Amino acid sequence: MALILDTNALSAFVDGDSRLYGIIQAEPALAIPTVALGEYLFGIRGSRYRSSYERWLEKHLPVFRILPVRLETAGFYAEIRVELKSKGSPIPTNDLWIAALVRQHGWSLVSRDQHFDAVGALHRISW
Repeated sequence: MALILDTNALSAFVDGDSRLYGIIQAEPALAIPTVALGEYLFGIRGSRYRSSYERWLEKHLPVFRILPVRLETAGFYAEIRVELKSKGSPIPTNDLWIAALVRQHGWSLVSRDQHFDAVGALHRISW
């Protein structure tokens, strides 16, 4: 089993959020969706601390399992999007892909974004 970190969880982890550490420290594995990693990289490109964040990633990224979007993921994406559309509860597109990866792997998502709660069969952990 592993925990999947959303973009805001990755950001908090890199920034040393002690409450988040308390949640994830006992987990045997941590994963980051490629979509969340792309969002994070976009965010740090404009940061005055960019070089520090990039050094952190270079050093620590190998610890994480990186989850790519594959053909199977696309099926989960379509399924979730149809479910949310029928409920009238859309979520941002990147988060749809993250939710698809969470459902595909059957792991829990660490995120502060409450809109993930609208996605069935997805367990979200907040801090």
